[in-house]
Amino acid sequence: MAKRYDEEFKVRAVRLVSDHAEEYATRTGCISAVAKRLGVSYESLRRWVNQTEVDAGRRDGVSTDMARENRELKRKNRELEETIEILKAATKFLRAGERPATPLICAFIAEHRARFGVAPICRVLSEHGCQIAPRTFYAWLSRPPSARTLWDTVVTEVLAGFYEPDEQGRRKPESLYGATKMWAHLQRQGIDVARCTVERLMRANGWRGVTRRKKVRTTIADPAAARAADLVKRQFRVPAPNVLLVADFTYVRLSGGAFVYTAFAIDAHAGRIVGWTCSASKEDRFVRHAIRHAAQLRIDEGNPLLGNTIHHSDAGSQYTSVRFGETLALSGLVASIGTVGDAFDNALAETTIGLYKTEAIRDDSPFRRGPLHRLTDVELLTAEWVHWYNTDRLMHRLGRIPPIEYENVHYATNAAHSEAAHP
Repeated sequence: MAKRYDEEFKVRAVRLVSDHAEEYATRTGCISAVAKRLGVSYESLRRWVNQTEVDAGRRDGVSTDMARENRELKRKNRELEETIEILKAATKFLRAGERPATPLICAFIAEHRARFGVAPICRVLSEHGCQIAPRTFYAWLSRPPSARTLWDTVVTEVLAGFYEPDEQGRRKPESLYGATKMWAHLQRQGIDVARCTVERLMRANGWRGVTRRKKVRTTIADPAAARAADLVKRQFRVPAPNVLLVADFTYVRLSGGAFVYTAFAIDAHAGRIVGWTCSASKEDRFVRHAIRHAAQLRIDEGNPLLGNTIHHSDAGSQYTSVRFGETLALSGLVASIGTVGDAFDNALAETTIGLYKTEAIRDDSPFRRGPLHRLTDVELLTAEWVHWYNTDRLMHRLGRIPPIEYENVHYATNAAHSEAAHP
């Protein structure tokens, strides 16, 4: 390691060379003799002499003061560049306008200390409203994790199980949920976590629920067809199952450019999908199959349609055909049709179609196994989504329970009332 000499020693060494230079044949000889006498290297003493001459104006070069100023400017530039990089890294919590919690600041320091060092980060953060001392960070680093930190770790692992892909690259259907529904889902699973905790951890990890896309019109009215009256008048809240069924269909584009069409029949009471079918053709046969599916399901469950259940749809030609009207009558349904070009007259069906396109069909859906090449691909995807939708998907309007569970509560409540009235 190089030996350091104070300024007084350097001045004395240079003075000895200056005072005794005439005693030697050459300048080099004098410097060598003085260096040997003082126990310093020849090169060090030579540099001291040269620098003294530069400072005195007797030799060209950079003066000591100028060199010191240059070093100071370089240091300030390095600090400024470092400050900018630290602020860039800290933008996420600095832009909130409030001082983050100390553990959050310490976690940031721990993440970036290998790159910047603890003291520089503390200096920059303190200058920008996040006062923290290095000793605070080291104290935080040495203490065991808090109960909140451990709980956050547990909840984060649970949430990652829903929002992060598995080994096959697939995510669970609950990855479609936003923070509120995910919180309700965790509560139903027996995980007693606060909603604000779920919101905070989802935000911190960039997890969010799915959002809807623009709807494309699929049904086209037949002006020549006779239409049933509107028996619903946008009143989709009904007191029991089998009072009102709403229907609609949508398209699904295959990878080759062709279209498959999916029709739904939905019971308005709980929003349960009671009938559905997929078809490569838009002829009325496939919407009739969805109605027959719904009627048979209710028979199998012991709650058949009794002839007074309203079937409400838009004015699409599939729903105004003679054969479709006959299917309704044979299935125990009464026809009702909304106005032409008015989505609000069939809002419940439109909503379900929107969920289907958003949650099941889009490319990043957890129900997708890859490109949709054939009708059977769409049928498999639709069957899985409908089952999840009916049995597991939480509905805000139902008190965050699934449709089938809501129906079962209705039937159980009615049975209890009936037993109480007729013991």
